[in-house]
Amino acid sequence: MLKSTKLPHLILLCVSLLWFSCSTNKGPFTKKDVRSSEKLIGLDFSKKDVDTLYPYLKRNRSGFDSLRKYPIDNNVFPAVRFDPTPMGFSMPEQLSGTQWEIPDNVEIPEPYNLLAYYTIPQLASLIKNQKITSTELTKFFLARLKKYQPALQCTISITEDLALEQAKRADEEIKNGKYRGILHGIPYGTKDLMAVPGYATTWGAEPYKDQIINETATVIQKLEDAGAILVAKLVSGSLARGDVWFGGKTKNPWDTTQGATGSSAGSGSATSAGLVPFALGTETLGSITSPSTRNGVTGLRPTYGRVSRYGVMSLSWSMDKVGPLARNAEDCAIIFETIQGNDPQDLSTADLPFGVDWNKDIKNLRVAYLKADIEKDTTDTGDNLRKALKSLEKLGINPTAVEMPEDVPYRGFDIILRAEAGAFFDELVRSADVDKMVEQDQRSRANSLRQSRFIPAVEYLQANRQRQVLIQKMQDLMKDYDVLISPTFGNDQLMATNLTGHPVIAIPTGLDKKNHPTSMTFVGNLYDEASILLLAKAFQEATEFDEMHPPGY
Repeated sequence: MLKSTKLPHLILLCVSLLWFSCSTNKGPFTKKDVRSSEKLIGLDFSKKDVDTLYPYLKRNRSGFDSLRKYPIDNNVFPAVRFDPTPMGFSMPEQLSGTQWEIPDNVEIPEPYNLLAYYTIPQLASLIKNQKITSTELTKFFLARLKKYQPALQCTISITEDLALEQAKRADEEIKNGKYRGILHGIPYGTKDLMAVPGYATTWGAEPYKDQIINETATVIQKLEDAGAILVAKLVSGSLARGDVWFGGKTKNPWDTTQGATGSSAGSGSATSAGLVPFALGTETLGSITSPSTRNGVTGLRPTYGRVSRYGVMSLSWSMDKVGPLARNAEDCAIIFETIQGNDPQDLSTADLPFGVDWNKDIKNLRVAYLKADIEKDTTDTGDNLRKALKSLEKLGINPTAVEMPEDVPYRGFDIILRAEAGAFFDELVRSADVDKMVEQDQRSRANSLRQSRFIPAVEYLQANRQRQVLIQKMQDLMKDYDVLISPTFGNDQLMATNLTGHPVIAIPTGLDKKNHPTSMTFVGNLYDEASILLLAKAFQEATEFDEMHPPGY
């Protein structure tokens, strides 16, 4: 059963009408202000109407001020919650657990630095068979983080004391025959939106650079319970936007003249450069898929509600998802199985099992592709995607051509994210601390938060009604298929699936003429991460793109 309630989409309460100035503006609110506001929202009331509604608006303003006297904890979600399930939707069959194969014949590589690019099963083999200790492996990655941080600017905090303590415990447990599983003793990093006691959780933004949240995010706790070792809190672009943070700009290790893109910039950069075996990221509108593509790693954005967001900064309650960035699809599956599941502290989470049958014949998957979008891409990215399709055809996949839903107001949907972000960061704007953020241009998070105050609640709800129409249209598209192959960027897929909550995996497809990584995206049905992971793993076993890593690291 899903814990979320099928009610109108999220936060009416916290989104103020555009004609109200922030509480820091103590000037009088006049009928002239109402007239000016009408121009922005496209209405024209009569003089009599304005005279009638003016006292009502003043009462509203008083109500807003009274609400602001009551502080709200970061972990409080609005009373109405987003439910991605459309009418006529049938929950896919779910396996409970996956058999992870840990190979026995793995050896320490020569040269030693190639250890940085081992997969989770390879590292697990070394640890389980005691060819390397968790402490040795942890010190190896800590050293790499310290060495390359100045060039890549991908790390907020190196959690050395915590990591060595966790690694020591892992070694003792393994020595005493208590093996927790495939992640036991393996280091990782997490995007710095996730709370870890005793370490700053900066959200990448100057106003929060000294913030310590003394609670453990559920995903961090689940990885700790699995025996994984947290070695770093990695850069989030400022308040989950872009790759610029209060300390600089996170770089793409393939080309350090480029940013790593955002907002899981540190997770993408550090994983790509072999500073961590894997990392956690978050996505609201491209923040796992974008850095996965730019940095040449594999990134899984799960179905909305599959992974708890307790202890994680909220940008959009109805769009945020937590997922892994890793070496390949199998690694993503291992991490996802560990972090997914119902959490009583996050009422949007789904109470469902998860598992992948790796023995399932991929020829039985029903696969579609966005033929027109792929063919119109004349860049190297499109060429690599078309070559990838030929590789899939050799595996027995013959996809059906389809198109994304039409007659959809894609340009209007951005107000959902912006309105919800404005509610979460209400105090930041009203206190004027938003002025302390590093970026202040038109595309900055600071500017986005300010303008969110001018989104009418009615338009926010109308956008969500159109979102419900889009959810149904995506159901009509996906109901006959298990996997939809799409360009990662350059079409409507990215926005549509983030709004509808569908899972995607972005996987490398090679390099362009400038030796920059390219990718393609597999879209799955709601709660069916297994199908896209299965096909992605088969593709990666037949190609070598997931084994690429940037030279010089």
